[in-house]
Amino acid sequence: MTVTAITGAKVFDGIDTHAPTTVLIDGRRIVSVGGPVPEGADVVDGSGATLLPGLIDAHVHTNAGALALALTFGVTTELEMQGTNTRDNRRHISDDDTLADVRSSGFGITPPGGHPSELFPEGSRPGPPPGARPTGKPPLMPFSTTPEEAVAFIPQLIERGSDYIKFMVDDGSVEGHPGLPMLDQATLNAGVAEARRHGMLTVAHTLTLDATRMAVEAGIDGLAHVFMDRPHTDEIISLLKDSGTFVVPCIVLNASMMGITGDELADDPRVASRLDDDWMTTLRSSFGHYPQGKISHVLDTVRALHDAGVDILAGTDVSVPLPFLGGLAHGASVHHELHYLTRAGLSPLQALRAATSTTARRFGLTDRGRIAEGLRADLLLVDGDPTTTITDTLNTRAVWRHGTLLDA
Repeated sequence: MTVTAITGAKVFDGIDTHAPTTVLIDGRRIVSVGGPVPEGADVVDGSGATLLPGLIDAHVHTNAGALALALTFGVTTELEMQGTNTRDNRRHISDDDTLADVRSSGFGITPPGGHPSELFPEGSRPGPPPGARPTGKPPLMPFSTTPEEAVAFIPQLIERGSDYIKFMVDDGSVEGHPGLPMLDQATLNAGVAEARRHGMLTVAHTLTLDATRMAVEAGIDGLAHVFMDRPHTDEIISLLKDSGTFVVPCIVLNASMMGITGDELADDPRVASRLDDDWMTTLRSSFGHYPQGKISHVLDTVRALHDAGVDILAGTDVSVPLPFLGGLAHGASVHHELHYLTRAGLSPLQALRAATSTTARRFGLTDRGRIAEGLRADLLLVDGDPTTTITDTLNTRAVWRHGTLLDA
């Protein structure tokens, strides 16, 4: 197999930047950063561009078509937070270099009738794409109302191939369905403790400050959302800092919940050229369930968390192209989230870490998220310099997934 040499590009290695240098790919791995170009190498001229690790979306709901779309935007890994792409169900994805790679929680622990059942009107629940064939084991629906039920589901989720365990802590108030059945503190505590006993990473869906406090008190590893029902307090920031919990703010989702569409992103020709009509319609729509919310409060909360040293990860909560799940599109919305993170006070470099090395580190993805010898050759080459101008991440010149160059 021919060695590929990417020359002349500035390098963001997932943590720091480096002056233009040569990065060598041999097969599926990065074999060196710096050094001479070997004789006979396939040379890619990166002059005027920046080479980044492939981006990671730390909160999605996905399928094969969505994974293909994400890859065109340089998102080489998606982390599913409710869905069917567990270990045995994604074997066909792992070796398909036209699709982003994926990890999954399977289905989250929630009471019967609890979130997210309220999001889908009768008859509109997304199903498998036409012609899809079931693979692997059927999904497990871990409906739990007692500590004993939550504990019993943990080994079953692991056996079904969940990569991490998700808990839904949601009373429906933000989604316009107050009074939904919700996990109580004892059930949440027991489930998180059992997952930890099995060595599993835990994440929680929390859209309110009270739910956030419940999850942190249970010992959760990470939050799949930042709360949006009120401004932050010094107490909750300190609680998150002291607990070591990471946060995937999904600011793009919170904006959509408040009725803010993705029109600004959709108007960008770098985005519009890659989306079909269904995705464009979805991007120009919004969830719109919480118009009383204030995006300024969300941005202030993310700023306070970051300033306190809480790990911030880039995620979107994108799912399927339906207008009532609007304001989001696979791949594209990661770039929108990076822009929001800089609006919240992160530097472009810090925002890029949130979509690469920080997410890889917190989810134990030791083979990606950085540009270093021996790691997967998941790479994004963009014109310009997103380490100073974050919107340059959309200037896609080339994408490699596990060493394979994506066809334009």
